[in-house]
Amino acid sequence: MKKFETFTSRVVPLPIDNIDTDQIIPARFLKTISKAGLGDQLFNDWRYDDAGNPNPDFILNQPRGRNAGVLLAGDNFGCGSSREHAPWALTQFGFHAVISTSFADIFRGNAVKNSLLPVVVPKDAHEELFAALEIDPDAKVEVNLADQTLTLPSGRKVEFPVDPFARHCMIEGVDELGYILQQQGAIAAYEATRTCPLNTLP
Repeated sequence: MKKFETFTSRVVPLPIDNIDTDQIIPARFLKTISKAGLGDQLFNDWRYDDAGNPNPDFILNQPRGRNAGVLLAGDNFGCGSSREHAPWALTQFGFHAVISTSFADIFRGNAVKNSLLPVVVPKDAHEELFAALEIDPDAKVEVNLADQTLTLPSGRKVEFPVDPFARHCMIEGVDELGYILQQQGAIAAYEATRTCPLNTLP
């Protein structure tokens, strides 16, 4: 994982509630174990028609839907079945954070393990951001994981909650195994105090 750093970005608005994981990445694309190319299937059934042609009305197929690092979604984002491919597809497309008023628990857990930050904001801030993007589609936000703040186009700072362990891992750019490896010194010191060190067991 790359270290998650503070960034400023344009925002793609997708004002739809209850977007489930099958809409994010349809089940027929789950056969792969590689992340490569999954960005092309993100929201596949909304982005393309039955013949595979881009739907010009869908925002990701429009100029304002490209080169943005933040997705602004409706309430209860990522509900439905568990699939790690959902955050894979979002990050492969180029998103680093998703803003919503709530996230499904399993999706949130999968997201932070893949360096995709789920930003939960109160309803008034959520509405303010949608309104700002109506006025200026190129409006930007700042996402600061270290301070756990989202700065809206108006300059208003909104705090958001993050699991402390997930926050540490994202900032350090490590997964659970990487975190354990960071503790090798402490583990070795603890083992040295044991009457039967682990490395002497048969």
